[in-house]
Amino acid sequence: MSYLWVTVGSALGGLLRYAITRLTISISTGIPFGTILINVLGSFVIGYFGTLTLQSGKYAVSDNGRLFVMVGICGGFTTFSSFSLQSFDLLRSGAWGKALANIILSVVLCIAAVAAGHRLAQHSIADVAIAETAEEEYTG
Repeated sequence: MSYLWVTVGSALGGLLRYAITRLTISISTGIPFGTILINVLGSFVIGYFGTLTLQSGKYAVSDNGRLFVMVGICGGFTTFSSFSLQSFDLLRSGAWGKALANIILSVVLCIAAVAAGHRLAQHSIADVAIAETAEEEYTG
């Protein structure tokens, strides 16, 4: 049954990614701001949800529920492969500054978003973990 939840979550995450990409095309000239936004939002969600819904916590969610959000939605929503392709294209076209900005912004903002989500959720629970299983930790 967990495969079904991950599949449905991935489809939903992919649909959300496509919608946000379409909405941000006009501002994504030179630097792919849509991809950065998607990855930052997904990083925040996985940090917040993963911390808030631990089995030992106040807002416990079933393993399938956590897989649905953390592996499915976040995995289908975030776009490391798009980030990598866009960074490579910027490098290949000689736009080294834009490529470096994309890489630094994406990595720093996504790590900060996971930390922000985790810290925000910690106000509701005492646990310090985010992922409880190896499947949650490895989201692709």
